[in-house]
Amino acid sequence: MKKQLTAAILSAGLFTAAAPALAADYVIDTRGAHASINFKVNHLGYSWVIGRFDTFSGEFSYDAEKPGDAKIAVTIDTKSVNSNHAERDKHLRSKDFLEVDKFPEAKFVSTKFETTDGKTGQLHGKFTLRGVTKDIVIDVTKVGEGQDPWGGYRSGFEGSTTITMKDYGIPMDLGPQSATVQLDLHVEGIKK
Repeated sequence: MKKQLTAAILSAGLFTAAAPALAADYVIDTRGAHASINFKVNHLGYSWVIGRFDTFSGEFSYDAEKPGDAKIAVTIDTKSVNSNHAERDKHLRSKDFLEVDKFPEAKFVSTKFETTDGKTGQLHGKFTLRGVTKDIVIDVTKVGEGQDPWGGYRSGFEGSTTITMKDYGIPMDLGPQSATVQLDLHVEGIKK
């Protein structure tokens, strides 16, 4: 019995040592303001309304040797919408747009990452806004990774995608020039 137990422990130790390394897990660095979720909407064909969400959180997993296994989940506080104009932000929080009292969060959860070079690719996932979940694809570029000056390890990416407001039940119609929203994402993660 003792020999069997010892053999089981040894083989478990060998199995663990031979197992492939797991992807590193990161927390998105919103505390240090090294991440942002920005949006851009054409204003009636004349200009652009540019803004951001000030409050969000998320985590991701990434392994440079297996970038196709990358995963990310992000939660956005919709009340934190900020277009640098108080009256417009009040309107954006209303039922005409985000209806934040009923839908206080938007979420993105990735389902797969397709890449040929490990540095650029398409991140597929489910985006939920105003209680509606749709598949979206984010074009992603790896910015870099490495040690930081404080003894930690960081990895950063940027991405962009475009969504159509009506797809998410946003009732406000500002005309065909303003039907879509471009989302620009900058994500720097700190390794756990």
